Amino acid sequence: MEKLLEVIRHCNRCRSHLPGEPKPVLAASKTSKICIVGQAPGLKVHESGIPWKDRSGGNLRNWLGISEKVFYDTRKIAIIPMGFCYPGKGLNSDLPPRPECAPEWHHLLFRNMPDLQLTLLLGWYAQRFYLNGSKENSLTETVKNHRNYLPEYIPMPHPSPRNRFWLVKNPWFERTLLPELRFRIKTILEGIEDADKNNT
Repeated sequence: MEKLLEVIRHCNRCRSHLPGEPKPVLAASKTSKICIVGQAPGLKVHESGIPWKDRSGGNLRNWLGISEKVFYDTRKIAIIPMGFCYPGKGLNSDLPPRPECAPEWHHLLFRNMPDLQLTLLLGWYAQRFYLNGSKENSLTETVKNHRNYLPEYIPMPHPSPRNRFWLVKNPWFERTLLPELRFRIKTILEGIEDADKNNT
């Protein structure tokens, strides 16, 4: 896995389409139990090189009910966006993730995470790629029917502050999905702790 991550971090396949130098941002290990598949790094994450080190990341950690320390522990959580580099600014938001990354690298990354128990699909790009024909016609309906994709996936909206209006219009997300999500996350993490105790 470390060798693969090093190769990906030096990837420059879509260099001519980026606003600056390629800087792939991702995190994973061969022991990761939970994977977060988002869209692409924003400018702040591009500059820091730390995935989800922005307001969206704060919202996401709150949704998951975990601390920064746990979030950035790759033994527990992998962070693999659909596009690894900052794609640039569009008219009202960042451009879509570059389409080269996921087909080129995701299958290799997932192959190197044999202990993965749950993958969170944040946003339409991740859901379209991973759920294919099984997703609903909209992100809202796909997320509302999240139980259809268990135990492998949980589709979710992107935690961007821009989506606050979606959250207001869909209160069932915080009332129904988030408690289920936190319970599953807690169960997986407690399993890691129990395994550690048994090995000591």
